[in-house]
Amino acid sequence: MSRTRSLSDAAWGRLEPLMPVAARVGGRPFQDHRRVVEGIIWRFRTGSPWRDLPAEFGPWQTAWKRHRRFSADGTWDRIQAELLAEADAVGGVDWAVSVDSTINRAYQHATNLPRDTGGSSSYKKLRIEPTDHAIGRSRGGLSTKIHHLIDGRGLPLVVLVGAGQAGDSPMFPVLMEHLRVARRGPGRPRSRPDRVRADKAYSSRAIRTHLRARGIIAVIPEPSDQRGHRARRGSRGGRPVSYDAKDYKGRNVVERSFNEDKQWRGIATRYDKLALTYRGGTVLRAITLWLKRLGDTP
Repeated sequence: MSRTRSLSDAAWGRLEPLMPVAARVGGRPFQDHRRVVEGIIWRFRTGSPWRDLPAEFGPWQTAWKRHRRFSADGTWDRIQAELLAEADAVGGVDWAVSVDSTINRAYQHATNLPRDTGGSSSYKKLRIEPTDHAIGRSRGGLSTKIHHLIDGRGLPLVVLVGAGQAGDSPMFPVLMEHLRVARRGPGRPRSRPDRVRADKAYSSRAIRTHLRARGIIAVIPEPSDQRGHRARRGSRGGRPVSYDAKDYKGRNVVERSFNEDKQWRGIATRYDKLALTYRGGTVLRAITLWLKRLGDTP
């Protein structure tokens, strides 16, 4: 396989039927889907400017415009949803999920758009560009957070982006809201995992109440300040929080998931001005990982 080629023939065989035929009904059909998708993957894998796309992938404007379109119209999300449904149908999804976020530095070329820093700091609506472009100022400078809800084997089920200084806890209900894996056959999409593993940043009464109401096991340790606050309140503080410490060790898969993401340099550092296209790259990365999982599934 060429160094500029990322998808095997088997992987493309799964992906090709899921690609849109035309931009709209009655419109001109898309051409050279594989060449363009390979070019988009190459760009995010290497972190190169779009203008430096090798000629074998065709005009760089075509790759950019198609990625912009597929990020905004939900094409990448629909493809990931189809792969998730296929994986779940053959038992390829582990429903002991983990949640966490990672901060990625935003390159100077990604930060020169006007931003409304008083706007929404979380990318809650997948296909609407947030007013802050999911860029915020944290200790390391201007940055973006990637929020993952992953399965028990470390592959993304839901991917969102938000500003770098924003907290993790407010994004948890948004991640859970977007967790919907369709079933092959009758029945509603599955949206309730067996358990949720998370670190102390997600230890809030609201999150624990949400999980308890849905019958989901919370594997979330409690920080010392919350324990002390409850102890000071005495009987009014409620019961001590308990969790399965042995099962909590499985949360490391979310850290490994971020390591997989950051093998693509265009994700490890954000070069995209728009949150739409940056998140589109992270979803495309998730698609390539699920293609590998399905290739390993008997």
